[in-house]
Amino acid sequence: MAGRIPQHFIDSLINQVDIVDVIDARVPLKKKGHEYTACCPFHNEKTPSFTVSQQKQFYHCFGCGAHGTAIGFLMEYENMEFVDAIEQLAADHHIDVPREDSQIPQGPDNTGVYNVLELAAEQYQLQLRQSQRAIDYLKKRGLSGDISKDYGIGYAPDSWDFILKQAPSAAAQKDLATGGMLIEKNGNQGNFYDRFRDRIMFPIRDRRGRTIGFGGRILDQGEPKYLNSPETPVFHKGKELYGLYEAKKSVRNLDMIVIVEGYMDVVALAQNGIRYAVATLGTATTAEQISLILRSVKKLVFCYDGDRAGKKAAWKALENTLPLMRDGYEIRFLFLPDGEDPDTMVRQEGQQAFELRLQNATPLSDFLIKNLEQQTDMSSMDGRAHFAELAKPLLNKLPESIFKDLLNESISKEIGLHNKRLVEAKPARLQQSPSAESKGRQLRITNVRLAIGLMLQQPSLVSAITLPQQLRHAQIQGIGLFFELYELIRSTPELSSAAILERMRGHEMSSYLNKLLHWQIPDADDKETCLIMYQHAVRNLTQEMLQHRYEFLENKSLSSALSDDEMNEFRSLLKLKALYDKENENTLSEEEKSDLQRLLQLNIG
Repeated sequence: MAGRIPQHFIDSLINQVDIVDVIDARVPLKKKGHEYTACCPFHNEKTPSFTVSQQKQFYHCFGCGAHGTAIGFLMEYENMEFVDAIEQLAADHHIDVPREDSQIPQGPDNTGVYNVLELAAEQYQLQLRQSQRAIDYLKKRGLSGDISKDYGIGYAPDSWDFILKQAPSAAAQKDLATGGMLIEKNGNQGNFYDRFRDRIMFPIRDRRGRTIGFGGRILDQGEPKYLNSPETPVFHKGKELYGLYEAKKSVRNLDMIVIVEGYMDVVALAQNGIRYAVATLGTATTAEQISLILRSVKKLVFCYDGDRAGKKAAWKALENTLPLMRDGYEIRFLFLPDGEDPDTMVRQEGQQAFELRLQNATPLSDFLIKNLEQQTDMSSMDGRAHFAELAKPLLNKLPESIFKDLLNESISKEIGLHNKRLVEAKPARLQQSPSAESKGRQLRITNVRLAIGLMLQQPSLVSAITLPQQLRHAQIQGIGLFFELYELIRSTPELSSAAILERMRGHEMSSYLNKLLHWQIPDADDKETCLIMYQHAVRNLTQEMLQHRYEFLENKSLSSALSDDEMNEFRSLLKLKALYDKENENTLSEEEKSDLQRLLQLNIG
């Protein structure tokens, strides 16, 4: 089992990372006052409502409510798990992630599977160097040794147990089977043979460069021509893309990706200078794969054969793309001549000519309209009505955007509606005013809320006041959360606001704390003002607690005698009440100030 990532490392990492840099690398930000803004990457909008605070290391969208820290942003934007987001941030800053021994289960641990898959990739690459037959095949396909190395291409020998023999232990054999590299013989438990034999091997890597599966291409005749790893705990075909890791690694400022159908297409294009191609893994292009690409680039070209199967695959890709469309995206479709694929085409005409094809590829809107036209008789009224019925559900897939408006108008004109719209635009969601709660200005101020909000935004305030311990037991809503945060910050004073939020991730009140961190507390820009407000909030909470206790004892004395301890407490509370009244009138002497502090530390209640 992999060790737990130490909490102190997570705290330190959050303190070192600048959320502005993390988000700006993925969503370009613009400086506006003390904050940064952009159109929200989590919902479609025309006016930026996504803000990033460098001071608080926190992002918030007024439109959809998305919010969080740098870790939370990576989890949402890159669809990462918590640990993956930490490791990604650490890798970006060239920091090794430490681990500590832990007996607490951390969920499924696939470290062994990743290790044996990497071992298999290395062994296949070694075997390629020793197989002249495999080398000749790759040379015949026009691939150089450098490209083969960049993509980790290898060769699986014609053996039933080559990869099986590489396993150093029974546990490693089990991991190989879990990773899809071995097949169990006729249900004979523990008796395996190799899945891949006599094939060119293409390792499939995830976004972090880990080998998660393989595609194997037969050298000579045989079926199937391509054999892929099965679904495993680390490999899900519909969520991964072959070559995406290599594209991001090779192209510094990646702005376009072309998606093709086969492994050999990807490496052939790379061999000819087009290092931004990726391939699906034996399945139709899924919404998850398209979303994965559009998180990295805004230009995407689907490249298919021009035959019926290619057009069908392209249409499915279009349907999966529509819900993801946002203004600024450029989606095109390239159909190659019959009998050609990217591999053969780029070898025939070279990089420049193929890239010209990509530039002139059919825009998504044109492909959609032409496809619908081919299904209807546009010369008749009935045919145009049928066209409209086919178009409506496609338009409804699109989120509200300028692109949707323009496509709607184009289709309306195509069928002769002219100035009328085929699908009426949905009314824009009412945006809350800048003074609304979503803007952080209209939260009702209570003493507990103010104290927690100030403590989150200025953790150093905690060291300024020692809280009366009796306040912990006050019957005041939110006081338990207040003390929980107070003690967390007291025990770890180096925690930043963002680090506190990450410590509270998964807490039942985490959403509330996110809101309070974003809360723009009036007149709280100045630290001295914050301290004064915090002191007043704590004092008011203490007075509220003491007043409740005083009223309880007073009511009890009317029906029964107070015990000696309760009577002493009642007298102390009477004195405290009098001292507070004098403090409110600014008439306390120095001696009375000392008495007030001493009485507050008594074990009252």
